[in-house]
Amino acid sequence: MGFFDFLTEEIAIDLGTANTLIIHNDKVVVDSPSIVARDRVTGKIIAVGKEASMMQGKTHENIKTIRPLKDGVIADFDASEQMINLFIKNIPALKKKLFNPALRMVVCIPSGITEVEMRAVKESCERVNGKEVYLIHEPMAAAIGIGIDIMQPKGNMIVDIGGGTTEIAVIALGGIVCDKSVKVAGDVFTNDIIYYMRTQHNLYVGERTAEKIKIQIGAATEDLDLPPEEMSVQGRDLLTGKPKQVQISFREIAKALDKSILRIEDSVMETLSQTPPELAADIYNTGIYLAGGGSMLRGLDKRLSQKTDLPVYIAEDPLRAVVRGTGIALKNLSKFKSILIK
Repeated sequence: MGFFDFLTEEIAIDLGTANTLIIHNDKVVVDSPSIVARDRVTGKIIAVGKEASMMQGKTHENIKTIRPLKDGVIADFDASEQMINLFIKNIPALKKKLFNPALRMVVCIPSGITEVEMRAVKESCERVNGKEVYLIHEPMAAAIGIGIDIMQPKGNMIVDIGGGTTEIAVIALGGIVCDKSVKVAGDVFTNDIIYYMRTQHNLYVGERTAEKIKIQIGAATEDLDLPPEEMSVQGRDLLTGKPKQVQISFREIAKALDKSILRIEDSVMETLSQTPPELAADIYNTGIYLAGGGSMLRGLDKRLSQKTDLPVYIAEDPLRAVVRGTGIALKNLSKFKSILIK
């Protein structure tokens, strides 16, 4: 090992359904949407990340935008491999190298993942020159990223709401005691908004517009302390076929997302009901931690708090909590050996 260590670069990757983040030398060097645009004629990848996401929903027949990850796992092996490859090539420090360095990687995976899906992640990383690939469960990485000492004999509950899955886990002694992975998260919220706009306003909007609505005025409850302004949304009228614009408020979005948030609430309750009593006592004192982009939905913490009667805290910079934790695990491989999957 020793002599070749300087040829090895260490990177931590959070392969998300919505965004991929990469940490190199303790800095987030890549933070872009997990999406690629491919030319159908030549099969070449034209754009990746932010550029490709600008094209989403605006392509002609020769260009296809692909989201290689679905529900937190790899759905399109080929596209995901090329995407990871391009992201790694875009890391500024690695661009200067003459040849491709061998990589030591720690990659995040959802906790409800199957062996086959795990192998897909591993193989795509090995193909981009990953010599040592370690996998870490997302709730674990989120807990480390929030700053919880997970090795203590103390229970902590993490709810990580990402793009494809919501991961709920109770962690103690560096292991997951009970967990639940639900496929209700950011993407489902976006689809709920599209469906709501079609049924209530006869307005057909695309994914990007729905995503924008979710970020600007998305809410989990109708009683907010600081309600956002109304928003004007443009799309296609389903009755006349003409482009039109409507005004919508956060209350409508709260209604649209209600069912999906209920499912997340139920899953949290179910996980709590499976928690051993000693750990439940700890959680009563420490509360529930929220991470992931979905936790930024206005009023979600309040709603979960009312449902569980527990304090609910949102991680600072929840979008990056998971990748930060992955980065910390990468730096202290020997300390976190027990929780990494080789």
